[in-house]
Amino acid sequence: MLEIKNVSKSYADRRVLHHIDLRLSHGIYALLGPNGAGKSTLMNILCNQLNYEEGSVLYNDKDIRELKQAYYALLGYAPQQQGLYDEFSGERFLTYMALLKNIDRKQIRKEVLRVAELVNMQQHLKQRCGAYSGGMKQRILVAQALLGSPEILLFDEPTAGLDPKERVSLRRVFDSLKEEHTLLIATHVVSDVESIADEVIFLKQGKLIAQGGVDELLLCHPSIASLEELYLHLFAGEASC
Repeated sequence: MLEIKNVSKSYADRRVLHHIDLRLSHGIYALLGPNGAGKSTLMNILCNQLNYEEGSVLYNDKDIRELKQAYYALLGYAPQQQGLYDEFSGERFLTYMALLKNIDRKQIRKEVLRVAELVNMQQHLKQRCGAYSGGMKQRILVAQALLGSPEILLFDEPTAGLDPKERVSLRRVFDSLKEEHTLLIATHVVSDVESIADEVIFLKQGKLIAQGGVDELLLCHPSIASLEELYLHLFAGEASC
């Protein structure tokens, strides 16, 4: 169980997260909001890469700041459009990330092939990362997050740059993981999560404004027929890209 308790974060005099409370167990959680809503800030806090002024983040009732390396061993994170080592092949990049995660050296090649196949990159492992398309780079970032099958998986805009077929394939991967993993997917693309999310979390200007299952949220808004319509209603007038 991952718990976010009353977490607030400011940059200088600007508050970017306001008293966030969440409880995340196994399943898929969609974190929806336009750019600037605070999604990436919350992700960085959950990765224990960013300090915050108020509140706490707990894993099984223990503060992640105190767990340190033990928490990192449970965590897989795919950031949004992070630069890769262009001179590395895809295989070398994944091998390097597996070493950083302290995966048994005897198991690394098998694990690299496993995660590459999950994201349909097994045919491209010998290519240099610098030659990858935007979608291929995004898939290799998702693959490195899956190395070692960590319990907690955080994805920041994981489908950015993917074509429709790749998006569907990745949704299936996420759906296959939810029984034994906690997945938090930050996105502003509603279609990426509507069919697979167990719970949807709406973040607006750093505030949690709505939360629940898709059916539950739509019942609360009887004039709205879909999650996409609800998104447009909640974020009317705000840019999403």
